[in-house]
Amino acid sequence: MNEQELIFMTGATGFLGTQLVHELLQRQPHAKLALLIRESSDKSSQQRADAIVSPAYRSRVEVFSGDVGKENCGLDAATYQRLTATTTRIIHCAATIRFDHTLDEARTINVEGTRRILDFAASADKLQSLAYVGTAYVAGERTDLVGENELEVGQRYRNSYEQTKAEAEALVRSRMDSLPIVILRPSIIVGDSRTGATSSFKMMYWPLKIYARRLWRTVPGFPDAVLDIVPVDFVAAAIAQLAFDAAALSNTVHLCAGPDSSATIQQIAQRAMTYFNAPEPRYINPKLFFACLRPLLFVSLWGRKRRVLRDGRVYRDYFSMRMQFDTTNARRLLGPSGIVAPSVMDYLDRLFQYCVASDWGRKPVSAQ
Repeated sequence: MNEQELIFMTGATGFLGTQLVHELLQRQPHAKLALLIRESSDKSSQQRADAIVSPAYRSRVEVFSGDVGKENCGLDAATYQRLTATTTRIIHCAATIRFDHTLDEARTINVEGTRRILDFAASADKLQSLAYVGTAYVAGERTDLVGENELEVGQRYRNSYEQTKAEAEALVRSRMDSLPIVILRPSIIVGDSRTGATSSFKMMYWPLKIYARRLWRTVPGFPDAVLDIVPVDFVAAAIAQLAFDAAALSNTVHLCAGPDSSATIQQIAQRAMTYFNAPEPRYINPKLFFACLRPLLFVSLWGRKRRVLRDGRVYRDYFSMRMQFDTTNARRLLGPSGIVAPSVMDYLDRLFQYCVASDWGRKPVSAQ
């Protein structure tokens, strides 16, 4: 790599993006980062960047106020031209991960935003790679082993997030003949495998919290359902590695635990029962629960338990999954560098420890 490397990155302020910024700055000491960041209601793009980039690295980071949901990513013509003339790598992480967006809302960011990044890439004269960060859950409701190079096989989708990420990936695939692209598909991203640290307490964390607090012990899912989770440090390291690996181009890579390192709902629940000294979980067929029992309970329960029923709807399908993700490409490309997804059960207690230490994100935890 020469000193002219400029990495144009979206999604830097997200949970994964923040970790990835740190990883890139450490792994690529001669590279500079151009971060496309939206302004928030109370902070400028620069202020948001300063919150995630330490002062020691700020000379290597340039911040651009923009939005992938807007024409030319919200950049003025001169800035857009300057960036396309100097960018050598693109890492596109920006996405809406909400499950309750309408299709039109999700498409604005996930599909049209990706289209704008692809157009940007097509104008970048020095481009060596575009790493598109998708999701393994473009597999939708499949129940088999999902191949890394498979996309549309007639599956249905659980929500607008899965559907629009599949549409976005199809768009990316349509440009692979003309652009140097690698598609990266993480599964459910959780805290750091070494410290347990996380800034996002969604997905797996939400049911864990209500279970640990003894608000709920009934699991609307199957004990043998597979929960493929991966720690954020593994995903960030993998992306930072593959974005600079010419052998990865034109490949789709599952950044997943895979059949050998994932865990079942029952395995995770049993570990949680022991750790939190909580009662034995009860499993119930999810179709029966949501069709019959949930409506009755919603009428009869009030307060916190009613909120649990309301908030839990968006996660319901993720506790009945039986699909697995093939990781052949991941092992082939990442194995030589020693980047391997750890077994879920090997770091699960550290995730629990951080949840307790941070009171589920309510208070800061000192660096370990």
